[in-house]
Amino acid sequence: MRTAISVGRVIGVLLILQLAGLIIPFVLLLPLTRGPQDQLANAAGASGQIKLAVFLLLANCALTIGISIAVWTSLQQRSEALSLWLLAASLIMFLLQAFDNVQILSIVSLSQQYNQANGPTEIFQTLAVAAGSTRRWAHYSELLAIDGWILLFYVLLYRQALVPRGLAGFGFLTALFHVAGITLPLWLGVSPVTPMGAIMTLGHLAVGSWLVFKGFTTPKPSPPESQNI
Repeated sequence: MRTAISVGRVIGVLLILQLAGLIIPFVLLLPLTRGPQDQLANAAGASGQIKLAVFLLLANCALTIGISIAVWTSLQQRSEALSLWLLAASLIMFLLQAFDNVQILSIVSLSQQYNQANGPTEIFQTLAVAAGSTRRWAHYSELLAIDGWILLFYVLLYRQALVPRGLAGFGFLTALFHVAGITLPLWLGVSPVTPMGAIMTLGHLAVGSWLVFKGFTTPKPSPPESQNI
């Protein structure tokens, strides 16, 4: 059906935009990846790019909800339960990102107050450590939600054969690499393996590009049942 192909192509474009929305904001948030002292000194000066990153992250979550709704509306007769799980995961992702954004903007405000104070004080150092810890765990929770949504998405593609199953399996495997190399190490308090995060980019880009050109694979009609004469 042309409808399935068209919906798949739209979702392919949205997946590529989603990938950009996951990469660019984290680059803009580099001033917050340093220690508490550097955050206090640098976050205020980079407030413009940090606020832009916050907006892009929230917009990306809204885009993810849009992808989930498009999948649900086009597949509710074939895989309604899994489609609803995907939609629920996108809503959780949005809520966690909103909480993470609050922590990010709180650090920016704290940095501005620190710079206005014209010098280091113990209270600012204590608040910076507390704010940084809260934001770190909010971010780790958001990463877990992102991984969960992407894994569910690839499971749905695989089960319904919406793309070649080898391609869906490749995307699922790259997402597992991200979980094993980035998300789990952060939760366990060990150093992440950054290149394993880049591997997931390949899977997402491959699936998104396929959908842009091919759309969803439509199921073949069942052959008519033979009738006994």
